[in-house]
Amino acid sequence: MTYPALSAVFLAIAVVFAILVRRRTPLSLTALAITAGVLLVLTAVFDNLMIAAGLFAYADDERVSGLMIGAAPIEDFAYPLAAVILLPALWGVLRRHDDP
Repeated sequence: MTYPALSAVFLAIAVVFAILVRRRTPLSLTALAITAGVLLVLTAVFDNLMIAAGLFAYADDERVSGLMIGAAPIEDFAYPLAAVILLPALWGVLRRHDDP
């Protein structure tokens, strides 16, 4: 499986879960957008620094999409985006069960 395909599956699961939860628990889209922006910038900076320092590399170039932001492949940005989508939705579900 290629990295973009794996990222797409993970991102799709997060989006579907968030859509299902949003029907029952309101989520602030503004807060999610700001958080996503900050995390994507941090991912761009630190992925590029780690790749430049030689901390990791992609051994199999045919599994990478080829779309890059600096030295970081675009699919690396799916995981922080999925976290921004999935974690608040999960928090809403868990918090709702704690409310009296």
